[in-house]
Amino acid sequence: METEVVNTNELYKVDPVFGQQSFDNHEQIVFCNDKDTGLKAIIGIHNTVLGPALGGTRMWQYTSEWEALNDVLRLSRGMTFKSAITGLNLGGGKAVIIGDAKTQKTPELMKRFGEFVHSLSGKYITAEDIGMNTEDMDLVRSVTPYVTGISETLGGAGNPSPITAYGVFMGMKAAAKYAFGTDVLEDRVVYVQGIGHVGEVLVEHLTNEGAKVHIADINQERLEEVRDKYGATIYEGGNIYAEEMDIYAPCALGATINDQTISQLKAKVVAGAANNQLAEEQKHGLELRKKGIVYAPDFLINAGGIINVYAELENYGRQEIMSKTENIYNTTLEILKNAEKNDVTTHQAAFNMANRRIEERKEKNKQ
Repeated sequence: METEVVNTNELYKVDPVFGQQSFDNHEQIVFCNDKDTGLKAIIGIHNTVLGPALGGTRMWQYTSEWEALNDVLRLSRGMTFKSAITGLNLGGGKAVIIGDAKTQKTPELMKRFGEFVHSLSGKYITAEDIGMNTEDMDLVRSVTPYVTGISETLGGAGNPSPITAYGVFMGMKAAAKYAFGTDVLEDRVVYVQGIGHVGEVLVEHLTNEGAKVHIADINQERLEEVRDKYGATIYEGGNIYAEEMDIYAPCALGATINDQTISQLKAKVVAGAANNQLAEEQKHGLELRKKGIVYAPDFLINAGGIINVYAELENYGRQEIMSKTENIYNTTLEILKNAEKNDVTTHQAAFNMANRRIEERKEKNKQ
């Protein structure tokens, strides 16, 4: 009787971790598992040339562990360029916890995660992201000092979301200035997709300036709450990308600018808080440019949050936090002009500026 030979490669994901497109020369990837608490987490450390890798922890119910890995790789890489372009002495890192934050997050799980962070001896510093809040960071702080975004009562800078939203608002105004000749957003039609902590504050800024704000989210209760609070219009249609608008502000998960949506997009400006908005950076950045849509690079304009938590490490106050965040306006305008001058996409122009700073530090460190 002939023995059947089983090809074990077919039982597992064939592409190795190093072959993931989003791997992009990560320095270290840490897989964290704890049976007692149910913790399954991945910490990605992309680059530490400029300083320790700082980036938030996201808790999400991923469809697979490979999806979680790809997410943490893309996010940690983005943090490298976010810190570099903002002038912070930080590297790029990120963490994801696989699970439902509403039903599976426990104090024990958060503390165990904090112990894994602590085992890296400061190479990675965590903070909050989707599915996390300040109280969770306080729990992590009880087992490791390598965490930011803790409560102000514990000496932290508090919730970074309002500062993130303010930075996005500054970047949006700069993009409007470039696209329309004025940064006044009164009567501009803006669609905000995703109204979590950051999205809601962005809606507040836009409303205060007199913009015509439309909101979309998977949570109907949140939609009604934000509508009642700010007078925004809930989007009831089935395809937000095909709507006539001045500005599209993606503030939920990434990759909403993709092969399916980009051909339908009628916005003149894309400026939002979501990370990794372009599903394929080069391809979709170029397609936006060809369509004449001004794209404010996400890792630049959503940097307010990291500016806020960096204050905890450098001990600077509220005034400097706001000053650095307001400067996102000037940097965005500079990037948009450089992209036009050098005939490249705005994403590439921002990447070049960030990468130049990293390479200069790398050369200096060799001396």
